[in-house]
Amino acid sequence: MKTITVSEIIEHQKFSRFHLKLLICCMFIIICDGYDMFMLGTIIPSLIQEWNISPIEAGALSSYALVGMMVGALIFGPVADKMGRKNVILTCTVIFSVFTFTSGFANGLIAFGIQRFIAGLGLGGVMPNLVALVTEYAPKKLRSTLVSIMFSGHALGGVVASIGAIYLIPSLGWRSVVWLAALPLLFLPILYKVLPESLNFYVLRHQKKRLVCLLNQINKENNYGETDEFIINTEIHTGFPVKGLFSEKRALSTLMFWLSFFMCLLVMYGLSTWLPKIMQGAGYPLGSSLTFLLVLNVGAVIGAIVGGKLADRFGSRRILISYFLVAFSSLLLLSFKPNMIFLYILLAIAGGTTTGTQIIINAYVSQYYPSAIRSTGIGWALGIGRIGGIMGPTLVGILLSQQYSLQVNFLAFAIPCLISLFAIYFVQEKYSQDHQVITPSQNISEIL
Repeated sequence: MKTITVSEIIEHQKFSRFHLKLLICCMFIIICDGYDMFMLGTIIPSLIQEWNISPIEAGALSSYALVGMMVGALIFGPVADKMGRKNVILTCTVIFSVFTFTSGFANGLIAFGIQRFIAGLGLGGVMPNLVALVTEYAPKKLRSTLVSIMFSGHALGGVVASIGAIYLIPSLGWRSVVWLAALPLLFLPILYKVLPESLNFYVLRHQKKRLVCLLNQINKENNYGETDEFIINTEIHTGFPVKGLFSEKRALSTLMFWLSFFMCLLVMYGLSTWLPKIMQGAGYPLGSSLTFLLVLNVGAVIGAIVGGKLADRFGSRRILISYFLVAFSSLLLLSFKPNMIFLYILLAIAGGTTTGTQIIINAYVSQYYPSAIRSTGIGWALGIGRIGGIMGPTLVGILLSQQYSLQVNFLAFAIPCLISLFAIYFVQEKYSQDHQVITPSQNISEIL
């Protein structure tokens, strides 16, 4: 019989087939999540034309989903920390797939908005749990990289939505773009079979047989058995998990994370919703405007993956500050309507340092909090941040309705990047999970 510290096994593993399967499954779900979210920006010009609605009303359609995402993140993050992440992930996937598909049959603002809100519950609930699950199983030296690769699927979903809209809308109309969101339902049996549950969940629920089976998949060199004792070195959090976000001197950092998420999501959803319309207003045709959204999301994928690798090497906080500074600069330059080549370069950079930065900060937050409150930490940061995401599309809709200049429109995106920069600067890394040494009195008492 051996006494085994589970967290040490995970942290010191090399990237294996187990990690690859986990990454592919989580990335597939987040691609579908991103498609669901970003496709709205591709169909808004069509909705405005077909339903004869104003830019403010169209911006509100995006906000309905974001309100749902805020509620979903606030609810499903703590629920998963108590009830397990796998079932919450699959439940949320069903919610956003079904209600996005049915919204394609809507014939007006009210029906479409209600279904977008319900779909948003699933969209908001799945994100923090995917990040938490990948973080929990990732080797320590690859955490930011793997989370960033996984979450770059969100921007990749935007790429798929943009390409789909370019080819589908002219021939089949906007509803065909929405109906594609039902695709994840076909893969649910595979996802249920492959996705693992949280290690903490197995330990705290005394599911030793499943834990042993999982550890033998992760590390095939050692033959773990049910006679072994398994320990997870982490803090125990009882009661309402949100209280843990403000304990152990984490209050200031938690508030700074919330502020940064607020500003970053304001920019991210504001741009993804309105970039085609903004560029149309600047004189570009609809086809080119959709291509701009495609470039923005391609840049986000590249920026997230590169940023994740840099974060593992140089530290997330330093890379985030640099990314926000570059985002501020690129958005300012976009406001001066540069030539086409420079325009595409700036859009890719802006995507990489806005949406891409949001992906990196998700990885940063997932490592800041202990595993027992990880989904809560990410979920509440995303939930509070959704308020900014809700305001973004509506704010830009108001600016467009007032017919302000291109410079004013892009300045509305640039300033929040600067605020996010200062918020991350004030995060206190010395109180993060990775910087704290757990003493024997703090070790979890549950042993299997």
